[in-house]
Amino acid sequence: MGDLFSRSELRVARRISTLALANPFGPEWEAAEREFRGSARATGPDAGGVNRQEDARRAEALVRPALDSLKSGLRPSEEQRELYESAALFLLYLRFVPRLLRLVEASPKGDAAATQPVAWFPQFVAEAHELLLPARGNVLTLLPPEHLLASLYQIVRALHSINGLIVGSSPSVARLRAAIWQSIFTVDLRRYRRTAYRSLDDVPTLITGPSGSGKELVARAIGYARYVPLDRGTKRFTVLPRQAFHALNLSALSPTLIESELFGHRRGAFTGATEDRAGWLESCPAGGAVFLDEIGDISADIQVKLLRVIESRTFQRLGETKPRQFLGKIVAATNRDLGREMRAGRFREDLYYRLCADMLTTPALIDCLRESPGELRALLLHVAARTVGEAEAPELTAQVEGVVRASLGESYPWPGNFRELEQCVRNVLIHGDYRPAAAASGENESGDLERGMRAGTMTADELLRRYVRIVYDQTGNLVETARRLDLDRRTVRAKLRP
Repeated sequence: MGDLFSRSELRVARRISTLALANPFGPEWEAAEREFRGSARATGPDAGGVNRQEDARRAEALVRPALDSLKSGLRPSEEQRELYESAALFLLYLRFVPRLLRLVEASPKGDAAATQPVAWFPQFVAEAHELLLPARGNVLTLLPPEHLLASLYQIVRALHSINGLIVGSSPSVARLRAAIWQSIFTVDLRRYRRTAYRSLDDVPTLITGPSGSGKELVARAIGYARYVPLDRGTKRFTVLPRQAFHALNLSALSPTLIESELFGHRRGAFTGATEDRAGWLESCPAGGAVFLDEIGDISADIQVKLLRVIESRTFQRLGETKPRQFLGKIVAATNRDLGREMRAGRFREDLYYRLCADMLTTPALIDCLRESPGELRALLLHVAARTVGEAEAPELTAQVEGVVRASLGESYPWPGNFRELEQCVRNVLIHGDYRPAAAASGENESGDLERGMRAGTMTADELLRRYVRIVYDQTGNLVETARRLDLDRRTVRAKLRP
């Protein structure tokens, strides 16, 4: 047994191991990136890697001498062997990420490249064996190369979807990106790659947060980054994740339609069921996901059926008794307080505890803007670019900023969150102005408050929260709301949080 790395090489190997295994949206990864690249500022993770060639050169310089030592019969310690394998996988990733990126970019366009056999798979197998086999000594102890390639493909898709869908630079958004990565890969990428990738289908994800705060975008980021096996015989990935993700807004459907959409139905099961139909649970393949938006709105009967799906991975079509298998993953979302819903008897505790193993919360826009005041311009520029294109975006952004300053003010609470921000940009594009419907929403909230008080169904805390929201929507200002209600500003801020 001997040393595979010198003392200086060991430091580099540990940094590379962190880059290969740590959460790329977390502080540990950022620190390792700065040290590895010798930069005071982290460039951040991306699927392609702005420093890919230089990173590959550094990794090659570490891996190649160690590989020669392994081939000559050196037996390293377990720690150094694991560090070598991490560096070798990192190098393998850097070599093949351009080709994997082409597959990712082809998938949403429906390009043939996304469904064709991976012609370069034999080259990947050869390079994986060259780099990894000497550290193990026996091909039977290696993870199968088709699984290694599927794992790297998943990492590329996860980086691509998280960076593309979750926009913003505030601390709250940064924490959200890191939490999404954990939902996909868990906190231990080694364990995930070894075994856990098989079992995460059984763990639903619950996304909470205020309306309009991007819960569906989080669901898509998770759904687009599912583990997809590579069939070694056909050299094809078995699923196109974007095509295997289906979103269902439960609050927009009647209970019968929800059941039909989710579970499917047999001909004659209800009026209008003129033929057999597979629901989305049945159509969802392994590697796919079904997104259940507004899960807090479903009836008790459907809650029972959904609980069975989560517990046993089986369901029945309406009008049938034959059990069918659900192979995908459930991602659910709600803007309701499920704790309050359970206390009121409207949401089952057993269903909640099946959903809460993996919970994410999307931040309100106003919280992001308080943390990073410069965030508003960046978000407006992003929405404007999607609306009118990159060339026109700066001019439209400046126009929207002027309207926001003149009509809304810096303390405007954005009660509709990111969805309202998008509508603001479109309103300014079309009409040159934006007038929020705060008064109307305040009237609705007042009506709900009065009805709740008369029925005696509201707790004192809920009563205060809703009254604070009504006054805040009228003033748009924490200080003025606190003055009117004779409350401390910190109390007002706490009551406004979802």
